Amino acid sequence: MEKKIILIVDDEDNVRYSFRKLFRNASTEVIEATNGLEAITLAQKSKPDLILMDIEMPGMSGLEAIQRIRLLQPEIPVIIATAFGTTERVIAAMKYGAFEYLEKPFEITRLREVVHEALATKKFIEAQAPSKESPKSESSEAIVGVSPAIKEVYKMIGRVAASDVSVLISGESGTGKELVANAIHKYSDRSSKPFIAINCAAIPDNLLESELFGYEKGAFTDASQSRAGKFEQAQGGTIFLDEIADMSIHLQAKLLRILQEGTFERLGSTRKLTADVRVVSATNKNLETAIQQGQFREDLYYRLKVITITIPPLRMRKDDIPVLTSHFISRFAREFKKANIIIPDESRDLLLQHNWPGNVRELENTLKKAVLLSRANIITPELIQNEMSQSSIDLQPAEKPDASFLPFDLEAFDGHLYKHVIEQTEKALIAKTLLHCKGNNARTARLLGISRAMLYERMDKFGIQNSEKESSS
Repeated sequence: MEKKIILIVDDEDNVRYSFRKLFRNASTEVIEATNGLEAITLAQKSKPDLILMDIEMPGMSGLEAIQRIRLLQPEIPVIIATAFGTTERVIAAMKYGAFEYLEKPFEITRLREVVHEALATKKFIEAQAPSKESPKSESSEAIVGVSPAIKEVYKMIGRVAASDVSVLISGESGTGKELVANAIHKYSDRSSKPFIAINCAAIPDNLLESELFGYEKGAFTDASQSRAGKFEQAQGGTIFLDEIADMSIHLQAKLLRILQEGTFERLGSTRKLTADVRVVSATNKNLETAIQQGQFREDLYYRLKVITITIPPLRMRKDDIPVLTSHFISRFAREFKKANIIIPDESRDLLLQHNWPGNVRELENTLKKAVLLSRANIITPELIQNEMSQSSIDLQPAEKPDASFLPFDLEAFDGHLYKHVIEQTEKALIAKTLLHCKGNNARTARLLGISRAMLYERMDKFGIQNSEKESSS
């Protein structure tokens, strides 16, 4: 097994010695630097898997070094570990791309956890990088994207995969929630065990209970023999509960018991069974609203969303459309045995201009039909336009959407209206959430479903001031 390399950057000999003693073992090599400039040189030469860095050092500071390292080698996670934990420095470090900020003295257990998360994140991001191999190696289960927004999702997957906490995935329909759930399982310690997905909205409530928990012979009219449910089938692995908001209150109570006690009973039985299963759930609905309406249990909500991962809609990450287009065309060309599919620039422009209300699923279906129907293996603009028009008809909402938030004079924003509206909406959302969370940055980021680094970057971009002390988070 190839050794992991950890670069320790600190001007104090005793600190480097402590880290060296803590992390050096048969599977980990520790290299050291005493200042920022030396760290940059070593990072380029040795390509470490992780950097642990102080801020206050002679010559180039840690904050300067992290900017240079992130520019040259953005895939290397950098953990800032320093005794100088002012609010300004925390914000600056996270803005410049630090994976985490730890203030000395810190607990060894917490340090080990953060290092483990950082290494898992790097492994996941590397696995998502475009493959140099033949297109035949591409998987239909891969998450595809290179935009900053989807990279934040990659980072969250890498951070949570190694732990065993419940994860709630939120996002619009068609954004790829099951792909994220699958990736969490794949990069977890449960990867050798089953991953079982079930759509709670697709199964009638009376059948969903027996599907999840199983039943004994004679439990109901057609129960001619005993059957194990999904929780038994997923033993040791992961169960993915899609559209969790559609689960009845009765079943929510049984699911809560599993999360709290790790036990359940088959239908028609009083024998307790143990469920060693990680629960990942997903929804495209607002669960807080469902709680207020009495449709979802608040105690279950907090059990499910120990960690929340929010997948951005495709219209918010249009940088990913070209790479998704290439991915789907390659896949469907193989499926339909069509070689050398050509997509002209005019067709690509149409894909970039479309708003994609059905998200990645709509793009996938559009390109699948376009590849299948293409003549002379050329995806013409007319073909794209026709498929997008049909998709828009299929996805058109029953009611006209509210447009009251749009600027009165649309012409005043000619050429950048879309960008202006998105930015103003994002600014208002962040400001309102900060106010709701009473300035608590950690809670704000968690509620928004973004990292603190991304929150700080957006606050800086929009000039949002937070009067509350950072320490409150």
